Amino acid sequence: MTGVHREVQNAQPRSETMPSLLIVDDDRSFLHRLGRAMENRGFRLTLAETVREGLAALETECPDYAVVDMRLNDGNGLDIVEKINEIDAEIRVVVLTGHGNIATAVSAIKRGAIDYLPKPADADDVYAALMQEPGEKAEPPENPMSADRVRWEHIQRVYELCNRNVSETARRLSMHRRTLQRILAKRAPR
Repeated sequence: MTGVHREVQNAQPRSETMPSLLIVDDDRSFLHRLGRAMENRGFRLTLAETVREGLAALETECPDYAVVDMRLNDGNGLDIVEKINEIDAEIRVVVLTGHGNIATAVSAIKRGAIDYLPKPADADDVYAALMQEPGEKAEPPENPMSADRVRWEHIQRVYELCNRNVSETARRLSMHRRTLQRILAKRAPR
């Protein structure tokens, strides 16, 4: 492993058989869905829901790949990306976020991520980003979500983060409460 700056002496070397993947995301259902999908693609998994759990996982094993959500309940996922880059700059890290903008994408890349995907990203997009050759640009998705679906997914995520409180969700989204109620009553757009 070139470029290794191991601070933790106890960390196990990477597996020679199945590639290891660390996934850190505070959305438990998304974490487990993505984990199952990546396990089906041949990865050995380590799952974490917080910055603290993600950093602790790095002390026990140095993964081959990592997928890290940017905003976690106990801090910023970029702290994990930075630590991974300190351990081994060749570990391929993809950052996911539901609150994307150009400044955060640039910050993720500067700290060592190879790609930055907006949520909700599906397992195919994550896998393609992890497996792309250095300098290669990932293929655009065949059937990307419509703008209406992305908006709906974002509203649903904020609604869940607000413990399904309509008033708090409307406040955080700068949206009228009744408008939000109408959106939540409808089915997901395609």
